[in-house]
Parts: sequence; structure tokens; C-alpha cells
Amino acid sequence: MNVKTLLAASAIALALPMAAQAQGLVRGAEQGARDGGDAAGPVGAIVGGAVGAATGTVGGILGVDDRPRFRSYVNERRVRSYDYDGRVAVGTTLPSSGVTYYEVPDDYRVKPGYRYTVVNDRPVLVDRGHRIVEVID
Repeated sequence: MNVKTLLAASAIALALPMAAQAQGLVRGAEQGARDGGDAAGPVGAIVGGAVGAATGTVGGILGVDDRPRFRSYVNERRVRSYDYDGRVAVGTTLPSSGVTYYEVPDDYRVKPGYRYTVVNDRPVLVDRGHRIVEVID
């Protein structure tokens, strides 16, 4: 009887952190599948989705609930979009000149140092080195 109780308690203890990370998991899986599909077709999408799910749990800057609200915030400000010839994706480094970067309002609970801009009509979050850390779709 004690073994069953211990196993049940262990399962619950392991499930709680996974539930807390679920919002990044979904976003990571979506982005991974999209990127994998672009690179290697259907097989790449399957593999990319799995890898993206694993990395998405730690990589998201905005919470799932904040993404639509943040996108609306950016759209309401009519931020001018920067025309970029390359691919708009996490990891892409944008130029330091020619792009206007804006502070993220405090109510989005984003760590200091991240800013946003709009690239090819897509809001993105960037780090201090102008590297895209999140694309807000």
C-alpha cells in the first residue's frame, strides 16, 4: 500500500512542473513544426514539432495569454514595419540601424533588456543584441 501511495505522489510531483511549462510547449511545437516543414517537408515538420516542443518549454518570453493582447497592443500603436529580405525567425539577428526598437510595457512581465519591433508585418521580441527571441504570430 505504501508503494502505491509513493508512486502516486511521485507522479503528481512530476506532473505539476510539466503543466506549468505547457504554454511554452505548445508554442514551441508550433514553431518547430513550421520551421522543420520549411526546411525538410513533412518529415521535418514532425521532427521539428517534437524538438520545438522540448525547447519551447523554456524559450517563450511572453505567456500564451499575453501573446494576442501584445499583438493587439503593437497593432494599436501602428508601429512601422521594417522590410527585411531574410527569414523572420527566432535566432535571426536584425541590424542595429534602420530598425526602430521599442520598450515592452511592464504589464507584460518581460524581463528587462527585451524590446519589440515589427518586421515584415510580424511583431517580434528581440534581445539586446537585436536577435529575434520570439515571433508573435
